[in-house]
Amino acid sequence: MSANLQKDILILAIESSCDDTAAAVIRNGKILANKVATQGIHEQYGGVVPELAGRAHQQNIIPVVDIALNNAGVTLQQLSAIAFTKGPGLIGSLMVGSSFAKSLAQSLEIPLIGIHHMEAHILAHFIDDPKPSFPFLCLTVSGGHTQIVKMNDYFDSEIIGKTIDDAAGEAFDKAAKILQLPYPGGPLIDKYAKLGNPHAYVFPQPQIPDLDYSFSGLKTSILYFLQKKMKENPNFIEDELNHLCASIQYTFVKHLMKKLILASEQTNIKEISVAGGVSANSGLRLALSEEGKNRNWNTFIPAFEYCTDNAAMIAIAAHFKFLKGEFETLQVAPFAR
Repeated sequence: MSANLQKDILILAIESSCDDTAAAVIRNGKILANKVATQGIHEQYGGVVPELAGRAHQQNIIPVVDIALNNAGVTLQQLSAIAFTKGPGLIGSLMVGSSFAKSLAQSLEIPLIGIHHMEAHILAHFIDDPKPSFPFLCLTVSGGHTQIVKMNDYFDSEIIGKTIDDAAGEAFDKAAKILQLPYPGGPLIDKYAKLGNPHAYVFPQPQIPDLDYSFSGLKTSILYFLQKKMKENPNFIEDELNHLCASIQYTFVKHLMKKLILASEQTNIKEISVAGGVSANSGLRLALSEEGKNRNWNTFIPAFEYCTDNAAMIAIAAHFKFLKGEFETLQVAPFAR
């Protein structure tokens, strides 16, 4: 019997693009289980070490998959397909997930589904209600990407704006490093920003044409500003940390929202969403909600568990690919860019 004729579509999804090993199980478009194992070892190095990430994935993947299946009450023999992240991401980390998924699909003689990581972040909006209607705009913001994507259908998209240098998530983490905060620093900026005045310090907004972004100049201006202030007062960062975090976050979010507003005006689209790891930032979530009310947008913000890297987003994307019958060959070459 064809997989498409099965009563239930049950998919095991695996995400291993960076330093989180994740597995999820989905039945007919409904998430049954979503398990993530984080890797704390990278904190002592101030960033993700690719080789250590790959080793940790090898240790975590079988226990994580086992827990996800048990939580879902599903056996391997019931699965309709196996899905995995085929890129972009760290090569070593992707190899662990893709090799595991390919081997499992071969042993069970079921289809293999490869998913683009950033595409999955956007499709995470279709896990829970309310769901956006096509066409919609999605600001995808993560450690490696910052894009404005026009979604015409589940797998019909157009990038209409992007960063010309650093991604927003990278900028948050590097600003945190300048502030002498431990890794990962982006969430800490968000934490301290809630206690500070966002207008305490003013940093220049990038003047980039059209719908593109730039964050490298912002980072440089923050660095020079702090170097000057530290010469005057060695305790300046410690004394003003909350206000600095609030001002930096306000500047980054303002830059992100300015281009998103312009994109909405140019396309006349009022279905507006945000996705990716930085979509967990409280300042960005609040700004999107407020602009939505002011501009009569329908706004969509994913639940926190679907913002950062997770396998549920891989699972929902795989569900739609399964319905279309789009499967990988078992000789698949992963690591899409």
